Amino acid sequence: MSINRRQFFRLAGVTAVLGIGGASVLEALTGKGEASSSQTPRFTTDPKGITGKRFGFAIDVGKLKTDEDYQKCFRACNDIHNIPEFGNPKDEVKWIWKDSYEHTFPTVTEDQIMNKELREKQFILLCNHCEQPACVRVCPTQATYKRPDGIVMQDMHRCIGCRFCMAACPFGARSFNYRDPRGKDANGMPFIKKENPQFPTRMIGVVEKCTLCYERLAVGLLPACAEVSNGAIVFGDLGDPNSEVRKVIESSYTIRRKPELGTQPSIYYVIGGRE
Repeated sequence: MSINRRQFFRLAGVTAVLGIGGASVLEALTGKGEASSSQTPRFTTDPKGITGKRFGFAIDVGKLKTDEDYQKCFRACNDIHNIPEFGNPKDEVKWIWKDSYEHTFPTVTEDQIMNKELREKQFILLCNHCEQPACVRVCPTQATYKRPDGIVMQDMHRCIGCRFCMAACPFGARSFNYRDPRGKDANGMPFIKKENPQFPTRMIGVVEKCTLCYERLAVGLLPACAEVSNGAIVFGDLGDPNSEVRKVIESSYTIRRKPELGTQPSIYYVIGGRE
């Protein structure tokens, strides 16, 4: 990461205020430092990789009928990405989860005349990978950034734990590691139940979130949640009119979370009209 003089003093000032040590400051400013399992791997080009102009999802809530339908998606994500289980909701780290209609779409609940089944549905939530992400604008170390294909990334190695991104995100899509994910509980059981050695674990004091399975896309695989969802989660390139995700959105009635904020979420929820 190259930075100019003004950026250097701005970043150095933030890290000084936060009390970060000298070596950590250097790593935060340059992205360099000793490699460790806490680092987020850099995207590498692979001939089999899935590419696109702007990646996104269409989530058909009508196809998620049982709790097991949801849990399959959650387990696939959690197992692959080494999500810790702290056993305490206060410390919970979540990349993908579910919530009620009222919490998912708080600005469109005023209309009381609506389908009862829809109102009682649970909705899958994750990072919206916004076209105009507020989190990127406030990150002082560029630990969170948007790739050209629309994926909003989180580099846990550059993260200094200031949590500005968490304050800026209007969707609650980021989690902070108040405890060491690589640690153990009082009974000696690891917080990461079955570690995937192909994906990095994180350290205490950093923010993490869904990164749209960028590491799977790089080798030609779909995001884990989409792969196991039996068609409920359709992934693809929103910038390609011929992509499956575009066809689903254009042939259905869809809504997005908090569209009035102008962040342009890349997650569309199908709530009617899809055959």
